[in-house]
Amino acid sequence: MAKLPAEVTETIWNLKRQALEIVEEATTTEFTLFELLGETDETLSYLDELKNVADEATSSYSRLSNLHLQIVQAQPSASRDLLKLAYQTIEITSARLPA
Repeated sequence: MAKLPAEVTETIWNLKRQALEIVEEATTTEFTLFELLGETDETLSYLDELKNVADEATSSYSRLSNLHLQIVQAQPSASRDLLKLAYQTIEITSARLPA
C-alpha cells in the first residue's frame, strides 16, 4: 500500500468532510426554499445555484475519494504522476470549497 504523509491524508479527510457539509447545507437550503416559496421566477435562479453548489461539492468529494483510493491501492508505491495529481487536486479543492 502506498502511504501518504499523515498531514496529506488528514487534509484529504478534512476536504472530504467539508465537501459533505457543503452538499448537506446546499441541499437542505434548496429543499427549504422550495418548500417555503416553491419554484417561481424569483426562486428559480437560487434553486439552480444551490443545486450547482451541491453538485460541485459532490464532484470534489468524488475526485478526492477516487484519488485517495487509487493511491492506497498502488503497489508497491504510487506513481509520481498520481501523487502529482493528488496534490493538484488538494490545492484546487482547498481553494474552491470555501468559495
